[in-house]
Amino acid sequence: MPDQTPPAAPTAAALPATVRHIVLRRRPVGVPTPDCFALVETPMPVLDDGQMLVRMRVGSVDPAIRGFLDDRPSYLPPVAIDAPVTGMSLGEVVASRHADWPVGTLVRVLGTWSDHYVITPDALGLERVTPQPGVPLRAYMGALGPVGLTAWVGLVAVGQARPGDTVLVSAAAGATGSTVVQLARAMGCRVVGLAGGADKAALVQRLGADAAIDHRVAPDALATALDAAAPQGIDVYFDNVGGPLLDLVLPRMREGGRIALCGMIAQYNDADHPHGVTQLWQLVVKRLTLRGFLTYDHADRLAEAQAMLDDLHGRGQLVPLENVHRGFESLPGAFIALMQGQTTGKTLVEI
Repeated sequence: MPDQTPPAAPTAAALPATVRHIVLRRRPVGVPTPDCFALVETPMPVLDDGQMLVRMRVGSVDPAIRGFLDDRPSYLPPVAIDAPVTGMSLGEVVASRHADWPVGTLVRVLGTWSDHYVITPDALGLERVTPQPGVPLRAYMGALGPVGLTAWVGLVAVGQARPGDTVLVSAAAGATGSTVVQLARAMGCRVVGLAGGADKAALVQRLGADAAIDHRVAPDALATALDAAAPQGIDVYFDNVGGPLLDLVLPRMREGGRIALCGMIAQYNDADHPHGVTQLWQLVVKRLTLRGFLTYDHADRLAEAQAMLDDLHGRGQLVPLENVHRGFESLPGAFIALMQGQTTGKTLVEI
């Protein structure tokens, strides 16, 4: 008869002696470069009462991290020089001094680029993760995790998208944008995607967009393409880019339209020289709502969002779009590629 004894839970004695961190060596100017980061090791910490030690399993690489690397106010404090980079991760509790968070619990949380890190139950974004059978764990850092939740909040809670609406999505081949395209399509909206390059535009069309436009064409050609794709105007604009694109879209919104500001990729690498939006008068003319948001400001609706994401994925109507790197040391390179505009879908690092 096979041995039915459950495997022993990880203990502090089984942990490595040191923790690896990716730290910020210098603040980037423009697109980050490899010399902005360094790999260092520190002794494995000893837990106090109420703390948990998490081993990173999947690291999330997001454009928002770029803002944390500048020495300026944001919605999170800037990363200090020689401190680990801040980032979302999915990890496993491998040691715990909190009864509600036992060893073996899988969690999503805003942690650091550290292969092990200490958290408490009030850590920002802390959630338990219960993977469905057959679904890769990394999906819960992408379309079935923070990416999907952000897409849903911007589209449904902020954008108030309804069946029949025309929804425009910028950076539609990116992590959040590609998820918005699929959600809006599943909700019965007409979907127009903007993407950087003909190949990315073709990918957006394959995801189900009714029209996909290469935004790198000349401004006049882009305006013509937008007018052809949405001749009656745009009801919801899910904006990941900002900058000149936002200026171009504002006059093309329908009366009562809603703009969900998720990100400003156009200026993350040059925050000292932001684009001056010239078309804000359209907010008055069209009685528009323009609203920035953070996902966890809508914590009361995230269970509803997760249920929809899981359902659509189970029915094959939400396909995670990912580019996956492997190995803890690959975090900086994956982030640099993202900020150079070289990626499609969600950038993830499996540890």
